[in-house]
Amino acid sequence: MLTIHNWLAQTEKTLLAHDVMTARLDCLVLLEDLLGKDRAHLLAHPELELTSEQEKMLNEQVARRANHEPLAYIRQKVEFYGREFYVDERVLVPRPETETMIDLLKDLKPLVIVDVGTGSGAIAITAKKLFPKEVIAIDNDPGCLAVARKNAKLHNTSIVFQENNLMEGMAIPPGIVILANLPYVPNDFGVNKAALNEPHQAIFGGVDGLDLYRELFAQITQQDMKPSHVLTESLPPQHDELANIAKKHGYSLIKTDDFIQLFDCTDELS
Repeated sequence: MLTIHNWLAQTEKTLLAHDVMTARLDCLVLLEDLLGKDRAHLLAHPELELTSEQEKMLNEQVARRANHEPLAYIRQKVEFYGREFYVDERVLVPRPETETMIDLLKDLKPLVIVDVGTGSGAIAITAKKLFPKEVIAIDNDPGCLAVARKNAKLHNTSIVFQENNLMEGMAIPPGIVILANLPYVPNDFGVNKAALNEPHQAIFGGVDGLDLYRELFAQITQQDMKPSHVLTESLPPQHDELANIAKKHGYSLIKTDDFIQLFDCTDELS
């Protein structure tokens, strides 16, 4: 039987040979999950031995990671804003940079929150947990909505889920704030190998990456009652163009924080 020390040494070498730069951390996380022990305990007891069954399970997971499958898919979970969410290959893995969207939402006092392109539901569920407001989560992919509903059940949250193309044809109530973490990576933009194993339709957003944001703001413009604010996520080099898109549709940029931009409606009908 292999000790933890020997298994770590072998598997770290294997993953590094496959250009997995987070090899040691990934192996430790898998060990934590399987053995139910925290990292400090594992590192303090390198002499602990793995059973043959444990070694087999871990090696199967390492083989998947060597093929650059996201660690979150292998574990079927990821942390977002201090909560754990179920994820699988149907949804994009929630990123830490998106948490800023929740931070900026805290000052807006919305009556209704709409998460457009909800994916795993992590944003919508976090918003519902933090703010006792009505939350609507929209996606055009039934698979994403199935994962989001699973997470809502896991977190005992009541959210209205709708299958729809962004905000097309939807009536907008007063006091609405839109959270839009839409696909924004330009089609020819280089992404890491793990990201290439995530749903491409959840990552790439056209030649300049902003096609879906153009569509969203155009849909909003057609409404009599417009959202008071729109929060978006995009790459920093895209921020100026996204601000121009928003401005053409009656929204002014009031704050930028890393990947997140906050837009305020300048239309008196909002």
